[in-house]
Amino acid sequence: MDANSSEPDLRKRWTRILPAVFITYSFAYLDRANYGFGAAAGLAQTLHISEYRSALLGALFFLGYALPQVPGIILVRQYSARLLIFGALVTWGAFAALTGVIRTFWLLALDRMLLGVAESFVFPALLIVLTRWFTRAERSRANSLMILANPVTVLWMSAVTGFLIRAWGWQRAFIIEGLVAVVWGGFWLALMRDHPAESRWLSGTARAKLEGSLDKEQLLLPQIANFWAAFREHNVVRLCINYFFWSLGIYGFVLWLPVVIRNATKTGMGTTGLIAAAPYLVAVVVMVVVSHFSDHRGQRKKYVWPLLMLGGLALAGSYFSVDRSFPVAYACLIVSASCMYAPYGPFWATVPELLPRNVAGETMALINCVGALGGFFGTYFVRMLQVFTGSSAVGFLLMSLSLIVAGGVLLGMKPLPRVAAEGVAESNSQRANYEANRS
Repeated sequence: MDANSSEPDLRKRWTRILPAVFITYSFAYLDRANYGFGAAAGLAQTLHISEYRSALLGALFFLGYALPQVPGIILVRQYSARLLIFGALVTWGAFAALTGVIRTFWLLALDRMLLGVAESFVFPALLIVLTRWFTRAERSRANSLMILANPVTVLWMSAVTGFLIRAWGWQRAFIIEGLVAVVWGGFWLALMRDHPAESRWLSGTARAKLEGSLDKEQLLLPQIANFWAAFREHNVVRLCINYFFWSLGIYGFVLWLPVVIRNATKTGMGTTGLIAAAPYLVAVVVMVVVSHFSDHRGQRKKYVWPLLMLGGLALAGSYFSVDRSFPVAYACLIVSASCMYAPYGPFWATVPELLPRNVAGETMALINCVGALGGFFGTYFVRMLQVFTGSSAVGFLLMSLSLIVAGGVLLGMKPLPRVAAEGVAESNSQRANYEANRS
């Protein structure tokens, strides 16, 4: 049974936990994605570096982001997600602000890489926080509402960063947006708690009901001794490969969309920001709709792979039209952005329904780590192809193929236990069926 609907006191989770998680992830995404606006505003010219070095700076974040994720999540499970995320907020905010201060290429390269290290475990840590506060029947919506920070951030960042750059230059824009994350760290510390049992705003009855439901859900899952065994699971391997190609496409899209738009339209940064915002506005609406149906029907895979393939085909449409008609190419970008973002909620709800809680966090970190490597290649090669060919078309074709591959990889994924609306009434038969499918 959906704990949110059966216990009125538990509705407070949606107005207390999710806003704090949403804002935290929003600032994390802001301080990694605003680099594309700095590049569009002439970062390479200001620092007197080549376009190749500028592409490397954009990609180095993901190299640092990939390295420490699994060790970071081990620390999160052993200690406090609340305190470790607070430390990450302060640290990455400082590194993000330094991006606007440093003038030496190699120091800036180190700074961008350390920014990735500081943010590395935050996303899977936030997913773990949601698994402690929301049941299976709520999890796709909870994940999506957190990950909405991704397109929503790019939406407001496109307008705000464009304005800040136009008013004060890209260096001061980086400084301002980095320091905001540092300030938010204090609010996070005051608002957040690691577990329902630590919350004063939930009644004892509500806490017991929620934790009881979460404990019973574990009966649906196979028992796995440690995360090394989990990493060898067939479905986990497929999820890793999927997320690599998915991230290659989406991060290449996010970081270089402002450059593509400015080169095609020859407009100022303010207008570029507004044009770049529209695809993310549509993506927000589609994400909410997809996560609702995924939770309502208790299904995940069918809400992921078709959308990724459609997004890849839309990017291909942009590839074939970008040099002929910018309005047509732009319409394809809107469709593609919606399809790339919409599956996030169902996708990340898959892991806690596949693996028990003792290994789910490390597995999500592994998948996100592999995705970060995809982000590195997407950020670097999309920009390099644009510099080398003088056109954005080939880079968008690379992203198109990556998304189609990402969708295809999930086609062979074995079925997961269906989310039972009654909670765990069918747990024994579901678990038996799942074990049969695995064997």
